[in-house]
Amino acid sequence: MARLGLGTVQFGLPYGISNASGQVARAEAAGILDEAAKAGIGLLDTAAAYGTAEEVLADILAADASFRIVTKTLRLAEGLESVIARARLSASRLGRACDTLLVHSAPDLAGRDGERFWRRLQDLKADGLFARIGISAYVADDPLGLAERFRPDVMQVPFSLLDQRLLADGTLAGLDRLGVEVHVRSVFLQGLVFMEPAELPPKLAHAAGRLAQVRAAIDHAGSSPLEASLAFALSQPGVDIVLVGVTSRAELAGIVAAAGKAPAELDWRQLAIDDPVVLTPSLW
Repeated sequence: MARLGLGTVQFGLPYGISNASGQVARAEAAGILDEAAKAGIGLLDTAAAYGTAEEVLADILAADASFRIVTKTLRLAEGLESVIARARLSASRLGRACDTLLVHSAPDLAGRDGERFWRRLQDLKADGLFARIGISAYVADDPLGLAERFRPDVMQVPFSLLDQRLLADGTLAGLDRLGVEVHVRSVFLQGLVFMEPAELPPKLAHAAGRLAQVRAAIDHAGSSPLEASLAFALSQPGVDIVLVGVTSRAELAGIVAAAGKAPAELDWRQLAIDDPVVLTPSLW
């Protein structure tokens, strides 16, 4: 399970359209991390903006070096000095496990302070606070263009069975050519791939038929949405880490069991959805 990473936003916030459980209790978070370590998952993804997630990780892990942790900056609207100070706090709080710092809002790099912002982050790397510096981006941010301009160590992008845009347009191949480590998030599209038509929010009702077709194709192949989603993401050579989020040990056990079960009969390209509303959770 070395290519699986665990997202921790649910440790600090009630997050996700299909998350009915709310924020994960600290005791359950500790159990999830214990099970993740046993399964060979070595990377945790968090952020300064994920509520109390960093504090929860710091409390549970203490001096545990089982994981390397990726965290993210505040938005530059908070002020450059505040962003840098908060990044230093993240490094101090998470200790030696804090491996990577990502720019949380890629548009911050496009503004007038973008170059200066990036240089300050590189200074943090040079000071030994972080081993790697990178960018968290959306498709609309042009991840490949950002990588060509700033040459990050890591890029984190959305990618899923339903949202294959970065594969189709050559972005993943381009990042691979640049030697950028790629972490993909939203591999279940915030749980949309698991939802029944009756559970869809009103703004997604128009996509019920297409989502039903995807589910039917997966069923016909003798697979499940969970198995197919993981198999698709893990099968891509340009993907280094597949991030998953869970709210319980049982959910994590299900993901670990499903990982690697590749359906033989699925044509991945036929399962992609070409609908900007469906592929953009902020529009839901």
